[in-house]
Amino acid sequence: MIVPSPDRLRTRLRVSRGALAHSVSAAAWRGALEVRRADPTTAVALRVGLAVLIVLVAGGLSGQTEVAGFAALGALASAFLRYEPYPRLARRLAGVAGLIVASTAFGAMLGVTGAGIWVQVVAVSAAAALVYWLVQVAGITGPGPVVMIFAATGAAGYADTAVAAGHAVAAAAAGGLVGWLVAMAPMLTHPHSPSRIAVARALAAVAEVEQLGADAVPAARAAIDRARDALADTPSRRVDRHVLELLALVDAAEATLDGRRADTAALDDFARLEAELRRVRSDIGTPRVDAAAGLPAPRARETRRRTTDRRLWTSAARVGVASLVAGGLASACGLSHPLWAILGAVATLQGVNYSHTVQRGIQRLLGNAAGAVLAAAFLAVDPGYWPLAIAAVACQTGAELTVTRNYAAATTFVTGTALLLTAIGNPVGADVAAARVGDTLIGVVIGVALAALTVRADD
Repeated sequence: MIVPSPDRLRTRLRVSRGALAHSVSAAAWRGALEVRRADPTTAVALRVGLAVLIVLVAGGLSGQTEVAGFAALGALASAFLRYEPYPRLARRLAGVAGLIVASTAFGAMLGVTGAGIWVQVVAVSAAAALVYWLVQVAGITGPGPVVMIFAATGAAGYADTAVAAGHAVAAAAAGGLVGWLVAMAPMLTHPHSPSRIAVARALAAVAEVEQLGADAVPAARAAIDRARDALADTPSRRVDRHVLELLALVDAAEATLDGRRADTAALDDFARLEAELRRVRSDIGTPRVDAAAGLPAPRARETRRRTTDRRLWTSAARVGVASLVAGGLASACGLSHPLWAILGAVATLQGVNYSHTVQRGIQRLLGNAAGAVLAAAFLAVDPGYWPLAIAAVACQTGAELTVTRNYAAATTFVTGTALLLTAIGNPVGADVAAARVGDTLIGVVIGVALAALTVRADD
């Protein structure tokens, strides 16, 4: 057994104390309330809302209201990978939908076998670590593993027979199919939208170099690489003049970054073209020139390298431990939905570094409290299925509209959606909102505390 030296132990304690102090600092809380500039979100938000609306309407008309919430969770696959090129999106989004369905099946199995709450806490915590690792290894962007774990916890509470489990899994699969179709539909009318967004981001990153100096150069080069990668995934039958124009813009951005063309004129062009590229319409004023060469070859995915990344394994283990402690503590305290504490821990530890983790925790806490109040007021009048469905669609759309601007605002809507979907499948009272806040508080505190105890000195 390796025993850390006194000096290393003192350093570790000092770093952890500083990390915990940051979590209650005014700067951390101010950062949690900051509203950021975002890429286009309206079209994406409407598509996610449409996918949820379709499955909830289908559930209501078919009389399958008890499992409509699982279909809605499946439809949330459309919220992932929102700016991926469509050929890549088709494959990866199918995997996301499959992961939601598998999580639903896993939770349903726990329910059918009659597993006790402590067994469920252990099993779902292990699943949370695994799903987190899979999402990180695959580089899946979007809401994160919390959607999959919510599906698992919901199915564990719903499925008490094999028939009920089958209905829940089938509903999640149907919802996943609807989400996939809705997310892929724009390929028919705006096939170049993901590439346009990637190029706009590259132009914006290069323009920032003038303001931020050399520190912004690595981010600009990374944005240019991502733009080339997006263009490389253009289907062969879609390689038209506009694709070559986008590639020419990337070439111009890289030339400006390398100092091979006049900065001032280029940056003025970039500011105008960036705004145009972020619009849905296709009649933009890009330079009518061809790229010097054809499209770059698609880059090999980094999935295999990530599978051996020790930091990802460590982060996954941290998610599992935090989930276990949070779920166990919530259960020991006698809270009615202890698995929700696991959701709070998972959502908090989705941050890319400690500062982001703290920010996520604060935002999650504030958003849960606000969303719980809104949901409690709505549930207090016992509205019935159709008002619940409409409100859930509105909340989910609101979450997608705000998620890239401020996570606290988005979490307000996410909490509303979660509680409303819970009420659709299992009528509950307004008191469920208080349980949600209590469980989330435990999950957030445990997540932040564990992150502080394991934070790296250079984080």
